[in-house]
Amino acid sequence: MVYTRSEREIDMISNSCQIVADTLEMLSEYIVPGASLIDLDSKAENFIISCGARPAFKGYMGFPSTLCISIDDAVVHGIPYDGTLEEGQIVGIDCGAELNGYYGDHAKTFPVGTIAEEKNKLMKITEESLYKGIDQAIPGNYVGDIGYAVQNHAESNGYSVVRELVGHGIGEKLHEEPQVPNYGIPKQGYKLHVGMCIAIEPMINLGSKDIYTSKDGWTIHTLDGQVSAHFEHTIAIKEDGPQILSKITKNG
Repeated sequence: MVYTRSEREIDMISNSCQIVADTLEMLSEYIVPGASLIDLDSKAENFIISCGARPAFKGYMGFPSTLCISIDDAVVHGIPYDGTLEEGQIVGIDCGAELNGYYGDHAKTFPVGTIAEEKNKLMKITEESLYKGIDQAIPGNYVGDIGYAVQNHAESNGYSVVRELVGHGIGEKLHEEPQVPNYGIPKQGYKLHVGMCIAIEPMINLGSKDIYTSKDGWTIHTLDGQVSAHFEHTIAIKEDGPQILSKITKNG
């Protein structure tokens, strides 16, 4: 079932999204060479709780942590382990929060110190792909329009799009219908309408699109060991187009 959210519900989802956006903004200054992954996770958990919310990922289907921390060839769902960030890595941080029964979800990929130009360009194109997808999230368009916009921008720049992992509806559950793939055919799939809230989240690989799940049962890696980037926003579809709920606001 695809939910149509009232303005009040969209405000509730937005409140959760603001906490997540503020969490990643807070973490950004700590994403440096030598940073402890466990410490980053702890900082995020404490911050979310201090906002009166609950870390949405911790305990979700057994996931043990507040953050997904995915380094270099890890695509998504990385479990924070007893290690540190190293100069030249890129790290995708995905975070969710639940406040008053509504969820927010947001992810960004960060450079660790000075990074290689090929990593910098991958991050840039992945984030651009996200915004190309968001631009298509208008009433009367289709899920396929979002996926096509993401795929076209990524592939035209020589990158590949992960197929097995997709964006999703969001609201009173972290993952709701519809699924929002990062590839597609224009004018196909679910028709978008006012009041839908969805998370769009391109996962773009430098090399091949193929992935595998590591022995921890969670961390998804690229099969060829090349790096991957991940950016995500939660949005609401309004009459006049998409409203990004998970971006920093001055009073946020």
